[in-house]
Amino acid sequence: MTDPKKPIIEIKNLKTRFGDEWVHKDINLTIERGEIVGIVGGSGAGKTTLLREMLGLTKPTSGSIKIFGHEITTASSDTLLKIQRRWGVLFQQNALFSSLTLQENVSFPLKEHTALDEATIEQLALLKILMSGLPLDSALKYPAELSGGMQKRAGLARAIVLDPELLFLDEPTAGLDPNTAAGFDELILNLQSTMGLTIVIVTHDLDSLWRVTNRVAFLAKGKVIAADPMSTLVKNADPLIQEFFSGPRGRIVEESYQHGNER
Repeated sequence: MTDPKKPIIEIKNLKTRFGDEWVHKDINLTIERGEIVGIVGGSGAGKTTLLREMLGLTKPTSGSIKIFGHEITTASSDTLLKIQRRWGVLFQQNALFSSLTLQENVSFPLKEHTALDEATIEQLALLKILMSGLPLDSALKYPAELSGGMQKRAGLARAIVLDPELLFLDEPTAGLDPNTAAGFDELILNLQSTMGLTIVIVTHDLDSLWRVTNRVAFLAKGKVIAADPMSTLVKNADPLIQEFFSGPRGRIVEESYQHGNER
């Protein structure tokens, strides 16, 4: 068991080089249990690379990534698999199997990682579908028969089907209209509360950053140059942070949430 008092993620002195280019020069970031932390930065800042490294899909050049107290960068394949069972992932494109129904998609991790009987798997999959805000009759539909928002919720249902402690979300509201995106944000907050999740979100959605995060880590120059609540981060005088948040859209969203809507 992981000590609940220790950070769920600890990243120290992380460096990543592809060829002659340094993507990460010295990443340091700690995420406490129960937090919702956003990761942002300009194009090429290394957000996706950092996410892949935390998931064990990309190996950094040097440095440390500890999740649940285990060193991810040097973990054996067996150890990494055990750790990966404790987290869920919603990829940007949902990564649903087009030839499987929604229920079969959500059931897939249970069939791969548990010895549960078919009836139990079916019931657990249906429960997570309902928890994700989808109607019961969507269970027998194929991904192509679902709207974009429903596909996101379907991907989320699959991500939480193993009751993870940690959830990674990659651009979860990308491509959604504002109302659908707002509904998805509320779903994230509800699941975090009911399941006790720690959540890491890579997103450009300013509304989501204000609405759901406890802190936001800003990547630039190969480092995390700030990791603060949005209300503090937008006041940071660093030119890169100001450039990122000070556009017309950023000012409108900030004003809205500073006047009572902030989490």
